[in-house]
Amino acid sequence: MKIVVSAKGGTPESEVDPRFGRAACFLVFDTESGAWQAVDNASAISAAHGAGIQSAETVCKLGADAVISGHVGPKAFTVLAAGGIKTYRGDARTALQAVEEFRRGQLPELKDSDGL
Repeated sequence: MKIVVSAKGGTPESEVDPRFGRAACFLVFDTESGAWQAVDNASAISAAHGAGIQSAETVCKLGADAVISGHVGPKAFTVLAAGGIKTYRGDARTALQAVEEFRRGQLPELKDSDGL
């Protein structure tokens, strides 16, 4: 399973970025292999508008099964849902902690943008 976490930096110890669309980076964790990679989100950060949609499209291309973030706007949520990607609210301090909470079933799945 591939889990993408919106992060403020490019390591598993980076803080979870509460902003999905304008997150500095996406950390992609492969739960089967234990591998991870950082994907820069600079192009969406500098977008005048549509950052959420652009970020959601990037996550879809990464082959994600789930996203963990603090805030996912309605347009980004729609793109993620259309791609079959489930979205979870994660308020952990680090991306790695958020993934561990996900694995333990402790994160709420969002049923719409920012709603449970």
